[in-house]
Amino acid sequence: MNAFLDAVVHPLQYAFFQKGLLVATLSGALLGLTGVYITLRGMSYIGHGLSHSIFGGFAASQLISAEFFLWGAGVWGVMSALAIITVTRRHRIGADAAIGVVTTASFALGIALLTRFGATGPSFESALFGSILGISQGQIFMLYAVAALTVAMVFFGYRSLLFATFDPDVAAVSGVSVLATDIMLMVVLSLNILSTLNVVGVTLVAAMLVIPPVTARMLTDSFAATLVLATVIGALSGAIGMYLSYAAEVPSGTMIVLIGAVAFTVALATAGRRRRLRAAKVPAVAVS
Repeated sequence: MNAFLDAVVHPLQYAFFQKGLLVATLSGALLGLTGVYITLRGMSYIGHGLSHSIFGGFAASQLISAEFFLWGAGVWGVMSALAIITVTRRHRIGADAAIGVVTTASFALGIALLTRFGATGPSFESALFGSILGISQGQIFMLYAVAALTVAMVFFGYRSLLFATFDPDVAAVSGVSVLATDIMLMVVLSLNILSTLNVVGVTLVAAMLVIPPVTARMLTDSFAATLVLATVIGALSGAIGMYLSYAAEVPSGTMIVLIGAVAFTVALATAGRRRRLRAAKVPAVAVS
């Protein structure tokens, strides 16, 4: 017991770990909450796509000014999200195809620009894999602001988001502006990805948008409970992943995703056991 307490308390003496733990926990919670709407819409791929698209903005903005790379990446990500909505609505193209075209083109452009001109701001590796210890105070404030905006969106837009997620046609008939709701969600999602990019990186941010919501969905049939559980699972994945990252000297983003995957595996086994127990309780029906 003393060894466990020492393992928990000892890293907290370092300021960098305190900051990293806070950022990792908040990032996991934020991605878990937003990811519920994405996964229930069958758009899990968009997290992967937009993270790659924002990488293109990260590279392009550095050609103008490395100081404002976050602004450039953010604008680029929002424009990519709006382009996906526009292409999907105006043309006979599925959302997955639109996401694939827009975001992979942005990612390819980002790699081309960084290869040709180099990076004057954060390194190529930091953008791809995250660098939680290198996150600035300004980026932490941005994470706070995006978290507050996301909670406000879920709280005040709960009804419209719920309708638009499960049945857009009924939502439109009920007076909900599905287009405005979709745009709001895509903008907030882009900001979520941008603000957490330094924590888990381009290559892993999509995993944290998917794993906590899917895990939560296996544990409950309630939409409200799914929102809460996904947020908690994301936060715990971030916190535990940060501790294990410190102990094992493994990149924090990688460990956070691995902890999420363990939670998913446990939920999968638990859900299977629950189904078997329910089936065993159903009385057999005699067939004459």
